[in-house]
Amino acid sequence: MYQRIFVPVDDSDTSNMALDEACKLAKAFGSNLRLVHVVDLAQFGWGGTEFLDATELQKSIKQAGEQVLGQAGDRARALGVTPDCKILESWGDKIAAVLSDEASAWGADLIVMGTHGLGGLMHLLMGSVAEGLLKVADMPVLLVRNPGD
Repeated sequence: MYQRIFVPVDDSDTSNMALDEACKLAKAFGSNLRLVHVVDLAQFGWGGTEFLDATELQKSIKQAGEQVLGQAGDRARALGVTPDCKILESWGDKIAAVLSDEASAWGADLIVMGTHGLGGLMHLLMGSVAEGLLKVADMPVLLVRNPGD
């Protein structure tokens, strides 16, 4: 069935719910699990940061991303799955495209991710990575929604 399950993670409860679901599937199918976290380094790479050391700031962003990914990896291992973990870097790219490209390059059979279910004005202003991924991914996407959102 699904032999390669790709899971974008962040530090939210919703992401943890999706990770839990992906781990259940990975255990049931004996699948490989890849956890990824995207760090957007462009947000501090230009304009408005004259008073900040952009290199140090980007290093801090990467370290924070590694911490998020490490916690997700620990969670997966506690659930009985040994994941492959990878930080993805974005330089202002659409996060959905970064995720889709990496999932394809890795040969994912399934993407499992959380969705925060933003609606109305927040959705209009922020968009949705999950929605964007649904539009560009060339493999099935399982969205896990947090009922509390």
